[in-house]
Amino acid sequence: MKKIRKKKVTKIGILGGTFDPPHKGHLYISKVVIKKIKLNKLIWILTKKNPLKKKPHLNIKTRMSLAKKLVKKEKKIFIKYLENKIKSNSIFDLLNYLKRKKPKHELYFLIGADSLVKFNKWKNWKKIPKLAKIVVFPRQNYSMNSLNYDVARNIDKKDWIYVKAKKINISSSLIRKF
Repeated sequence: MKKIRKKKVTKIGILGGTFDPPHKGHLYISKVVIKKIKLNKLIWILTKKNPLKKKPHLNIKTRMSLAKKLVKKEKKIFIKYLENKIKSNSIFDLLNYLKRKKPKHELYFLIGADSLVKFNKWKNWKKIPKLAKIVVFPRQNYSMNSLNYDVARNIDKKDWIYVKAKKINISSSLIRKF
């Protein structure tokens, strides 16, 4: 009798954002999630502008260059800009595009606990978990208790994973203040 080999699923992580500027906090959480979720690769997808925030400080070309420099030694982290291709900066449209390109791949969308609280303001937020498992990482001033309430209200428990990691007290907005 022949053994049926289970085809190994390719797990791809997506970390989207303005990365204005990219920093070691982005790199740290990327490495943690790659290890804990056993991702085959993780893609930082830069956006020109977050629809819920002000205009970025640095232009997209500079942010792309800085991000590539930051991850140059990382074999599993890649930098992409896809807005021109998909004609949108929404995570829903991005995940939809990636799912159409690679329907057999499992997608994991990384989001900070601070962003998760505003998740219900995002375009088609209820459909996002159908496209990708949501991976939540800790952020300063956001406890799991406060998250449980918001997450329970917005997303099915089976659709998200909370990754325990040390909280890095760094953010792009904090860097821009200096």
